Amino acid sequence: MEQTKLYWLHALTPLHVGAGFGLGFIDLPIMREKTTKWPIVPGSAVKGVLADRHNASDEARKNAPLLAAGFGLAGDDNANSGSLLFSDARVVCLAVPSLKGTFAWVTSPLALRRLRRDMQAAGVNPLPPEPWDVPDEHAHVPQAQGNPPAASALKTADGKVFLCEVDLRAEERTEARAWATTLASAVFPGDAPWQAEFIKRFAITGGGTFDFLCETATEVSARVRIDGDTKTVQKGQLWYEEYLPAESILAGIVWCDKVYVPNVTGDDLLRDFCSEARTLQIGGKATTGKGRVRFVTAPHQAAAGGRR
Repeated sequence: MEQTKLYWLHALTPLHVGAGFGLGFIDLPIMREKTTKWPIVPGSAVKGVLADRHNASDEARKNAPLLAAGFGLAGDDNANSGSLLFSDARVVCLAVPSLKGTFAWVTSPLALRRLRRDMQAAGVNPLPPEPWDVPDEHAHVPQAQGNPPAASALKTADGKVFLCEVDLRAEERTEARAWATTLASAVFPGDAPWQAEFIKRFAITGGGTFDFLCETATEVSARVRIDGDTKTVQKGQLWYEEYLPAESILAGIVWCDKVYVPNVTGDDLLRDFCSEARTLQIGGKATTGKGRVRFVTAPHQAAAGGRR
């Protein structure tokens, strides 16, 4: 796919992109895919936050061709929906508590297969190895390398990994290290200490285990509203909110459709709006410190024949 890039979201604080009112005990659940039930951040949320970050108000878009081309222009004359298109950001690594190593960045073969497909669409080269199947009772961790060897921070002395209440048998794999290295370089570009932290806390579990963790290892917080006079909880004002845990990592792709504004190319849009790492606030509960994420993309390289 031409003029396509991979983007990453790294949650610095718990993240709540809500799905409205829930039917279970969680009153305000996060958005999830219908098919997998895995957490997502809608592409429209990412695009809207970026537009706000670039001050793309209706008036600004009328006077700035790049803003009009990237994020759209309202009105009867020259109206367009914007040429920057964002897929939903799908979970790649869920941050879950670990008995050893404090927490783990956990993924699954299916999550990696979907990510690898997006990497191909974005022209990532070289690609990490084709994901392999992992038994549900196992956790594959990066093989120790270096002198002295940098072993997994998650593996106990008896060869186990404990994720939440799940007891798994640890197995060191060179393929797991290849994936960990690829993801660490993409999410933490130029940051060797955090790349090392990621690699030693990375684990690939079986599909059933990952599904279970995506369902049960999210953060659920009780919220209340206090009556100003009695200083007690107002009647009916106790509710539960769900959050994607801090440190979780998601990925999506951004590409350019037909550009409707003269003298603006897709390369211009990707270079100006999707080439720098930046900190954004996505989703609700901003006043309580939630939703702070790192938005990361690779430096933009113009397509052949592009203006720059």
